[in-house]
Amino acid sequence: MTYVSSAPLLARSDMSWLTEWRRTLDWGLLGGAFFLMAIGLLMSLAAGPTAATRIGYADEYFFVFRQVCFAGLGGVIMVAVSMLDRTWARRFATLVFVVSLTLMFFILVWGHEAKGAQRWLRIAGFSLQPSEMVKPALIVLGGWLLAQREQYPDGPWAVTAFLFYAVTLGLLLLQPDVGQSVLLTAAFVVTFFVSGLPWKWAAGFAVGGVGLSASLYALLPHVRFRVNSFLNPGSADTYQIDRAAEAIGRGGLFGVGPGEGQVKIHLPDAHTDFIFAVMVEEFGLIAALVLMAIFVLLILRGFRASSRVHDGYARAASAGLFTLFGLQAAINIAVNLALIPPKGMTLPFVSYGGSSMIGTGLTLGLALALVRGQGTRTRGRYG
Repeated sequence: MTYVSSAPLLARSDMSWLTEWRRTLDWGLLGGAFFLMAIGLLMSLAAGPTAATRIGYADEYFFVFRQVCFAGLGGVIMVAVSMLDRTWARRFATLVFVVSLTLMFFILVWGHEAKGAQRWLRIAGFSLQPSEMVKPALIVLGGWLLAQREQYPDGPWAVTAFLFYAVTLGLLLLQPDVGQSVLLTAAFVVTFFVSGLPWKWAAGFAVGGVGLSASLYALLPHVRFRVNSFLNPGSADTYQIDRAAEAIGRGGLFGVGPGEGQVKIHLPDAHTDFIFAVMVEEFGLIAALVLMAIFVLLILRGFRASSRVHDGYARAASAGLFTLFGLQAAINIAVNLALIPPKGMTLPFVSYGGSSMIGTGLTLGLALALVRGQGTRTRGRYG
């Protein structure tokens, strides 16, 4: 009698949630995200000690140690959320949206103010920015609501999604945070477009965007100042942009060498908003091009996986999430290159910041959950 081992059959039939996650996850996207985190930790070593010394911390590695903790937390959140199926991803995003939106109401009264904006909650020495979490949560919730039009065409799904967006946008503008408002609007419009945006909605977004932009310019002095100083550099103080441009110019092809940069000494936001300038100065244009290539490849891979999803909700929401991730990187780099006015926006996974790291980990974690099976050879039940 011939004995046939059943081990391979058992291995192939093992469909536990962990095995299914491993088989359907897009490891290219996950690996690229962790590579960006590694670059961020390297740049934290470059800019963090100088920032800590300038601010007056006794430990010059204060920001470095915190960034290691933030990166670890962001990585855990990204991996854990990517294990959710699409139904639970939507439920989790809804919970995050409700909590984050509530906190955004709270900070309008009791929030911590810095640089003329009230966006943070101070908790045990840490600052939490709820808007970083509300953005990806709204995109997932909006994508699901818009997808319900296919099954229940008579429901007010589009109106409900727009109302959630309008309330969130209003809270962002009250902080005020114009940069995040622009970012959220772009991602929401992409989500709306992928879900089948009617022309009347497209026209409404266009007219509303122009009107809102004009109103912000007229009503908010800091918006008017940033736009005017960008259009006419000689009329205002453009110190940070000028120093960043000089640093990028000094870097050349291969940089001045690790630790030899000067821009981190002069810029108060060198370890956050202007980390790209620090990188180019010390490691050169080649390193900057590699970094930008990683972002581009991640975004293209994400959109390719998103386009393969048959589920309308997952397809629209994942496209919006990858837009959120990619556009934030593009805005930060454009500010460093003096192509657009300053926005106060971090470089995803690279800049120092706990809220930014958590928000980016949540964004990619939800995106990975929604496109599982679309970027791998073994698609499992997601195919």
